[in-house]
Amino acid sequence: MAGEIKKLIDLFSKEKGIPREVIIQALEEGMKAAARKKFGSRAIVDAQYNEETGDIEVYRFRKVVEKVEDPETEISLEEARELDPEVQVGDEVGTIVDIRDMGRIAAQLAKQILTQKVRGAERELIYEEYKDRVGQIVSGFVHRFDRGNIIVQLGRAEAILPVTEQIPTERYKRGDRIRALIIEVNKSGRDPQIVLSRTHPDFLKKLFELEVPEIREGIVKIISVAREPGSRAKMAVVSSDPDVDPVGACVGLKGSRVQAVVQELKGEKIDIIPWNPDPARLVYNALAPAECTRVIVDEDNKTLEVIVPDDQLSLAIGKQGQNVRLASKLMGWRIDVMSETQYMRRQDPAFQEMLSLEGMTEEIAAKLYDKGIKSVKELAEADVEQVADLARIKNSEAEALIEAAQKFLAEKGETAEAQEDTAVESQVESEAQ
Repeated sequence: MAGEIKKLIDLFSKEKGIPREVIIQALEEGMKAAARKKFGSRAIVDAQYNEETGDIEVYRFRKVVEKVEDPETEISLEEARELDPEVQVGDEVGTIVDIRDMGRIAAQLAKQILTQKVRGAERELIYEEYKDRVGQIVSGFVHRFDRGNIIVQLGRAEAILPVTEQIPTERYKRGDRIRALIIEVNKSGRDPQIVLSRTHPDFLKKLFELEVPEIREGIVKIISVAREPGSRAKMAVVSSDPDVDPVGACVGLKGSRVQAVVQELKGEKIDIIPWNPDPARLVYNALAPAECTRVIVDEDNKTLEVIVPDDQLSLAIGKQGQNVRLASKLMGWRIDVMSETQYMRRQDPAFQEMLSLEGMTEEIAAKLYDKGIKSVKELAEADVEQVADLARIKNSEAEALIEAAQKFLAEKGETAEAQEDTAVESQVESEAQ
């Protein structure tokens, strides 16, 4: 038995990396709990590990009394003198407990407490080891799956890659090697303490840091990253050395460096652009490959109106708006992209009047304007079928827009008449004086 306990301590210490003292303390706590399970919750017990014999010695202490009223904490004088003939009433008697006599339930309790204590010590060690590694990339193996989350084995520690932090297009199977960014390390809780991410913008940053010596040396700095994981990313970079091209450094010879990152991200396209403190210049770079003809900057609202040639509009916006959306994330500004034709329309007061009509949208107004209905007056005089056909809307919607235009003109006419009457009255009063 003694040899088995010593082997158990050495095995736990070696496999889990937990100090022997912690395991010994856990064993002692477990044995004390087991003794209380057998003798009662108020029983006074102690347990000591004997380094020389490699055994755990459990003691039970009871007070010597004439008449036993509490068998958990007291022993009769008669029984006590069988153990020690010189004992007196009021003395405390300690007896060694044979742990084999404590029963199966008590042994299970001791094992449970030992497991809990060791697990707690293990979690503490993992926390201490990883708490300063948040923001670093780690490598491990896919161990198992839990409700869509991936449990990753990192040596002796387990980490979790939640569904929300996985790249949607990626698929893994057990045993696959996986790299990810540590975004959180928890001290307690039942779930794995280390939380990983492959979708975080900093994962992209760290991958480039591994591939590009100029970034590690601080010559090239990544200012901002915007990602739609698994699809596309934009990254703005700047160089502190005028002789070092930041974009070229990140791309590498024949694209070797950027391709290494793209390969790790399973084909995610990466646009690397030169950063500029001027938002107007930066948005030119951020919307590439589309060309911009004009940028209107609203510093107060952090909004940019970007005008592009008509044939570049779809390129600037990107598939399902992705290009402009990523550029907006990258800069932290709202970006409105419009074609030169759209911009010229917006400058026309008549078009703005049409936009003010109830039920009117810019898309409908643009279609009508481009097809020849360029004012509220022309809309008010148009046929329902004509408006429905030009704007590609229902007849009922076209009718509502025409009525809105007629109402607008009527109100505008009443206002104009009222202004004219006021002017006449003022003139009459002036002549009378």
